Amino acid sequence: MSRIAVITDSAACIPPDLVKAYGIRVVPFGLVWGQQTYRDGVDIKAAEFYQRLRTAERLPTTSQPTIADFVTVYRAAATEAEGAVSLHVPQSMSGAVVAARHAAGLLPQFPVRVIDCGTAVMAQGFIAIAAAQAAAAGASLDEVAKAAKAMIPRVNLYATLETLQYLARSGRVPAALALLGAALQVQPVFTIKNGTVDLIARVRTRTRAIEHIVECVAAHLDGGALHAAVFHADVPHDAEALAQELRQHFACRELLTTEFTPVMGTHTGPGTLGVAFYSE
Repeated sequence: MSRIAVITDSAACIPPDLVKAYGIRVVPFGLVWGQQTYRDGVDIKAAEFYQRLRTAERLPTTSQPTIADFVTVYRAAATEAEGAVSLHVPQSMSGAVVAARHAAGLLPQFPVRVIDCGTAVMAQGFIAIAAAQAAAAGASLDEVAKAAKAMIPRVNLYATLETLQYLARSGRVPAALALLGAALQVQPVFTIKNGTVDLIARVRTRTRAIEHIVECVAAHLDGGALHAAVFHADVPHDAEALAQELRQHFACRELLTTEFTPVMGTHTGPGTLGVAFYSE
């Protein structure tokens, strides 16, 4: 067991085998569907969720981890580690990082470094993995936090949505814009960086969206090997197509595939497809 615990939230979408391999503790977001509350990725899996979502008349709602949730995780970590680095989805997207900071303040005897990753999905996941690798190598609390912070400017994320309807239904975009996008068969391409979601392109087809994402990856590379994770919301064939494009164009040192968790998919809907990456 590493001297320093590494903690993140379920928005990181880290594949379960890597969570286990690196000993990362994941605090789940909540999903409220009717009278039932689920822990993201724990009580409801992605396949079941998207099957229900496609036919649901009413969308579920989501909830962030509470201060009490973080206190529980930090106390458990304190029984096995000397300190913790807690890495979370940006404050601009969720209050999870604020709750984590409050929880850390309630446990002064157990030092916790809470870090806003400024990104999400496996871009956030790669930051957590970098921290976990440093912790496994015997790094101190400050060194593990430094490793995580050093990865933040290196990771990038690009993704496309199959439809704007779910964003409209969740209040993230105006319904009129979603209807216009559907009428024009627009595939938006966006990125998340420094806590901001930016729309960078509107293309007409799924194939062109994948091509544009690959072009965005290429624009960031400087000849180094690529570490990448393709993520998707119930579109495994599209994910494989994107992964194949990455294999053909780049020297992939690491190429993972992971599912968009139910809480993330609540806001974007099925069909979300993207890649998080960094280069050596």
